[in-house]
Amino acid sequence: MNTFIYETIVSIVEEKSFQRASEKLNVTASAVSHAINQIEKTYGFPIFIRNKSEIKLTSSGEKIYPVLRKIIAEEKELEKNVQAIRGLESGIIKIGAFSSVCINWLPDILRNFSKKHPNIEIALTQSNFSDISQLVEYEELDLGFTLLPVTNNVNVTNLLEDEIKCVTPSNFHPHNGQSITKQDLQGFQFMLQKADYDRDTKKTLDYYDVQPNTINFSIDDQSIVSMVEAGLGFGILPDLALRKLSGDVSIYPFDEPFYRTISLVQSKNNIVSPAVSSLVSEIKSHLK
Repeated sequence: MNTFIYETIVSIVEEKSFQRASEKLNVTASAVSHAINQIEKTYGFPIFIRNKSEIKLTSSGEKIYPVLRKIIAEEKELEKNVQAIRGLESGIIKIGAFSSVCINWLPDILRNFSKKHPNIEIALTQSNFSDISQLVEYEELDLGFTLLPVTNNVNVTNLLEDEIKCVTPSNFHPHNGQSITKQDLQGFQFMLQKADYDRDTKKTLDYYDVQPNTINFSIDDQSIVSMVEAGLGFGILPDLALRKLSGDVSIYPFDEPFYRTISLVQSKNNIVSPAVSSLVSEIKSHLK
């Protein structure tokens, strides 16, 4: 629907001037005057009172003004939904994720999604937890995989409680034979990624009285495993990160379990495209 005339009337009321309304709409003042004259002829009554001091609605104009605003709002809502529906057939979805999700989940998820929606392009950004949440909040990403806690300015869906494990040299055996206790950790160095130290990993280390001076930071998860394999200490990694790592090491749970919560975050914008909704369903289906 062509809502130009309705937008013209609303702009005149808001700007209290034909000239300023024309500037707002990026048309000439004569085009605005012509449009109003035509609609007044069509309706059969004047919409505006024009004089040197002011421009205001007539009583008839005041009656139709709320309806015009409603029509404009509904037209905009319709256009958003039309664009969203088109987005299921083509377009781009921007995703952010951290390394272990990129390695273990996204290959299968994106392969299955692409089979169903071959014309949807996926743009993947790998980053740290805080940056992913912020990029989603700013709507620079449509979806993000991150860890709790996150900013309150995004919608959150919790996906998995990912248990934190201890990586040891293969010749190490815990005292109870099954899990890592505080007694097992005495005198050992620890390797972990710096980004993990501010979250649930730190809670684990604090509980087991691991001192900061016994912690060494590594670049990535595979480096941690390699250093543990070389006998340089213990590693601490979540279960998901360990699934595709290789090395002559042993993996044990802690006797007091700790978990990190992997979550999917989305913008709080009310309009979510069907393509994004379909990808969210694919993610949930995969994790089941």
